[in-house]
Amino acid sequence: MQNQEMRNKLTAGLYIIATPIGNSKDITLRAIDTLKSVDAVACEDTRVTGKLFSMLGIKASLFPYHEHNADKMKTVILERIKKGQAIALVSDAGTPLVSDPGFKLVRDCASENLYYTTLPGASSIMSALILSALPTNRFMFSGFLPPKQGARIKALEELKNIPATLIFFESARRLSACLKDMAEVFGARNAAVTREMTKMYEETRRETLTELAEQYASEPAPKGEIVIVVNAPDKTAKQLEPEEIDDLVRKALKTMSTKDTAAFVAEQTGLPRKEIYARVIEIKNSET
Repeated sequence: MQNQEMRNKLTAGLYIIATPIGNSKDITLRAIDTLKSVDAVACEDTRVTGKLFSMLGIKASLFPYHEHNADKMKTVILERIKKGQAIALVSDAGTPLVSDPGFKLVRDCASENLYYTTLPGASSIMSALILSALPTNRFMFSGFLPPKQGARIKALEELKNIPATLIFFESARRLSACLKDMAEVFGARNAAVTREMTKMYEETRRETLTELAEQYASEPAPKGEIVIVVNAPDKTAKQLEPEEIDDLVRKALKTMSTKDTAAFVAEQTGLPRKEIYARVIEIKNSET
């Protein structure tokens, strides 16, 4: 009786509800009440959401809404709202609309003057930013980078001068290659790799991009969802003149290999290792 009364009080519209990213207890009381009271719940995978709802004692009518059926189901959802229904939108984990097709549905609700609201909660983006111990006053979420190296490097080049902490999603199997490209483009910036957030084996590694790239290159691909957080470019660091960089290169070459020289000077200057490596080769060729 109580749930039916609350359902009658819910305004017809779309309720965008955050769900846990790992620990099932990370859901708000408001979210539970609303999920018990809507007419239906649109979710990425009914099996994943059904398992969560079973643990939380939520009984709800579920139907799939994901990137493969979004165009078709969007029309169905809008029609149900127009008929007076309250529809919830959830993702498999975290906050909907982040790297999923939900924003198109919200855009159409707005354009048709249909009611919609959000029930905030767990977010892997915010959790990773906090765990990274990097500046939080200005940040940018960049989603997944392109899977192919050429396109990935091009995307990183476009981002390297943005004066903000950068946040990325990445798959476990591409993590090592992605970190290597980041180190080449961004240089030896401080960064963090987080995985399995809110779960038993939660892990955060905080090192320079160069060190993280070397670590993950020497290990099997990790398990779990991956979020990478990268510090903004250091605008306060002393900008070395080209001659000063060349001097560093020449001194390092007296005791180091070409590869180690490039890594060392990149670490000292914060410049991309790929750029320094090219300069090392030029100096070696000109002086032999």
